[in-house]
Amino acid sequence: MYVLKIVYFYTKTLITEIMKANNKQMIQSYIVTTARYDFSVYEKRIIYRLVEICQCALEGQKLNPGFRINNLLYEEMKEIVMPISAFLKDEKDENYSLAKKALWDLKNKVIEYEDDEIWKPISIIEMPKLIKKGYVKFVLHKEIYEALLDFSKGFRKYELAVVFKFDSVYAMRFYELLSGKTDPITYSIDNLKIMFKLENKYKETKDFIKRVINPAKKELDEKAPISFEYKLQKNGKKIVAITFYPYEIPQNKDETLERKALMKQTALSWDLDKMVINYLKENYLFDTDEIKNNRELFIEASRKLDIMNILANKRRYCESRKNPKGTLITILKRELAKQTERG
Repeated sequence: MYVLKIVYFYTKTLITEIMKANNKQMIQSYIVTTARYDFSVYEKRIIYRLVEICQCALEGQKLNPGFRINNLLYEEMKEIVMPISAFLKDEKDENYSLAKKALWDLKNKVIEYEDDEIWKPISIIEMPKLIKKGYVKFVLHKEIYEALLDFSKGFRKYELAVVFKFDSVYAMRFYELLSGKTDPITYSIDNLKIMFKLENKYKETKDFIKRVINPAKKELDEKAPISFEYKLQKNGKKIVAITFYPYEIPQNKDETLERKALMKQTALSWDLDKMVINYLKENYLFDTDEIKNNRELFIEASRKLDIMNILANKRRYCESRKNPKGTLITILKRELAKQTERG
């Protein structure tokens, strides 16, 4: 067992993040959610994208166009390639200077790694390059890559599309803290400042509330499926803590995500033929969760294609490929696209 400590010069935390499939839902360790750090909005977006592509690799899914993970030095390091647009706010965002700064700052944030045999400091990313054709490259150490895949300490769910709408890192943090919660949660003012790395700022609590709490709430109200009300807790006249009361905002919910969540609560046999399920498990070695993660694709293929014929005919070809499951998924998507083109 190893210990990972993220040290932002004076700060320490454990980073453990993982991404759910289809660019929609993410799982993030509660440890990193409540950690003390000072990522910028652009740094957070890079981390979100790292979580996304690591999860796709873990589940054997094809990465989105422009994304790559290349093994280096006998898999001790990973080269990550992604479009610059992947961590900008939207297609209109051309703030490359902030993108470069985010890469530089992530490089300068250092991980302290220690196990029973060694201790070593590691940068979160190494050798960042911004290619003028519109993409970036950087290197991840094995320990960082494994940490991104590790969610054994617990997890939180939230939508990738939502966090990319936020202009404030404080809105991002509150969304992570409150996502999936229904009960009130109380933080002391001191702990909140430590978590947000604002110990030496906003000496007056009223300024902290005005500059951090209220703007985050406003942005969540406008853009997120969850926001909060809050109540100040006092010791005499001094504000010592804040209790947050999460509430859902139905009009901000992603209907597709909600439908997928409901589907995952039903048995696979509800909308997939048992023969298809068994063939995927026995011949392509899909497990139940992997089938659920691609459920909509298999349902559509079952309705529009002769899926059993494709599964049988493409089995040997897929077996010969490095990623048989990913190859099958690509084949099914391609066949569905061809049918759409034919009308």
